[in-house]
Amino acid sequence: MAAMSGDGIVPRACAVRRTGTIVVGMKESLIIRPVTRSDLPAWRSLWDGYNAFYGREDETALANEITHTTWKRFFDPLEPVHALVAEQDGRLLGLTHYLFHRSTIQLGLNCYLQDLFTIEAARGKGVGRALIEAVYRRAKEAGSPRVYWQTHETNLTAMRLYDRLATRSGFLVYSRLI
Repeated sequence: MAAMSGDGIVPRACAVRRTGTIVVGMKESLIIRPVTRSDLPAWRSLWDGYNAFYGREDETALANEITHTTWKRFFDPLEPVHALVAEQDGRLLGLTHYLFHRSTIQLGLNCYLQDLFTIEAARGKGVGRALIEAVYRRAKEAGSPRVYWQTHETNLTAMRLYDRLATRSGFLVYSRLI
């Protein structure tokens, strides 16, 4: 159930289906699929929009090294980090990044939905929901019994969707940069 990497054991589920397309019924077809190398310019635009939404732009922008490394991880079969994009009529409307990790309170892998973003014009049209549901399917295929994520307390629009798709855990997140 595991493969070796330079850093130790990597769960085989980390390599879970990096291919495959899910078509979601909407007025026009919405395709949820793994990101491809040719998506870099469009993905980068979405990624920059996501980071700007959370105040990471201009002088507070992520270092290019972080973005470059994040992009490379999507294509490394030993990395537990995955990316899906929402495409309609050849245009990327949204992205989600998720990863698998072990837990001390269950045997199966946890799936952490780390990033979710849609362009403003796609909000409220089912794109975010489709991306989350695609992560649910990927987690199930990997044998992960749990998908979780966090959002900022001011992200009320997204929270209305999240409240329909998951249960709020009640846990608060504490963090400190070291």
